[in-house]
Amino acid sequence: MFGLWRPGLSLETSGVCKTLLAKTATDVELAVRRHFAAATGEGADLVVGGLPFDSAEPALLFQPLLADLVITTPGRSAPSLKPEGRVPRALAISGEPDAAGYAVMVRRALASLAHPALQPFDKVVLARKLQVDLDGDLDPRTLAALLARDPSVTVFLLDLSQASGDAGHRLVGATPELLVSRRGLAVCSHPLAGSARRRRDPSDDRAAAEGLLASEKDRREHGLVVESILDQLAPLCAELSAPGDASLCSTASMWHLGTRIDGRLKGPDMPSAAGLAALLHPTPAVGGFPRERAMEVIRELEPAGRGFYAGAVGWCDEAGDGEWHVALRCAEMRPGRLTLHAGAGIVEGSVPEDEAAETLAKFVAILDALGIDLRAELRECAAL
Repeated sequence: MFGLWRPGLSLETSGVCKTLLAKTATDVELAVRRHFAAATGEGADLVVGGLPFDSAEPALLFQPLLADLVITTPGRSAPSLKPEGRVPRALAISGEPDAAGYAVMVRRALASLAHPALQPFDKVVLARKLQVDLDGDLDPRTLAALLARDPSVTVFLLDLSQASGDAGHRLVGATPELLVSRRGLAVCSHPLAGSARRRRDPSDDRAAAEGLLASEKDRREHGLVVESILDQLAPLCAELSAPGDASLCSTASMWHLGTRIDGRLKGPDMPSAAGLAALLHPTPAVGGFPRERAMEVIRELEPAGRGFYAGAVGWCDEAGDGEWHVALRCAEMRPGRLTLHAGAGIVEGSVPEDEAAETLAKFVAILDALGIDLRAELRECAAL
């Protein structure tokens, strides 16, 4: 089961014709090229799937069954994405770690960042989980439909049962961030880094947006991400451009700093959309900078691996065209339980309590869709 829904595109399939073997991110482009060179039959001109957060782990890529594949582009009416069945009630919610424990993680990262004897790094993104026990099972398409009410996001659904061995294991989310797209020689990335929670009062909401735009700390964090993506795309592009200043981007629950990067590849033999995604991922928006050192800190401080959270989901066709989105604002779904993930970028000047509050605000995209109120937890976090 795979789905990707955004304004102008709906792509979904429930059948698998063939699974591609890509043991690490460096194998993705080769696996895709080999597939398209040899594949025949229904759906052979399309690959869909996901990349895990840790690029050393296997990707989940497959050729869909054409009989089960539905693609809708502008000008054609999309199949309705509607809730199917009852939305279960939350029985218990627990953080792993809780807000206080996450603040401790941030303090440890800041201490490492400032320690002159340790290998230096400029940024690390630390994540945590929120476990939500339900009084019944939630259909993944129901959650996808609820999230799709926000037109500013791309909703995705990825079946993880093949990767984990757990029947009913799905990843569903509503990401605001485009990792990379390719159309012919045109390539685009729209990284987001630097965030602020949206407020219900319009004047407070505008103040939050203006505060984010004026924040030296957040602009510095965002600049690291943009610079890294430009550096990695530059050798592949004949043209590459990005505006000098970040702009405000919003979802229903968050403000972000964003920069659209546009380029033109040197030729048709450049990497496919899937290969470009594997090259760029993980960007400093979800990992840190420098990448290798940030990954060391993440493995040291986070209690468990991220799986496909903060990875990428998308598609690629035989021409190399496609799009890949960062797997954010998402929940892993198992019978009777949701595991939500959220992270925050830690740089010099980060305040542990503020970063803990940011992770709670990012959980809101999923919890609001399910009617779960986290305002009490936000107040608790503010009081740390």
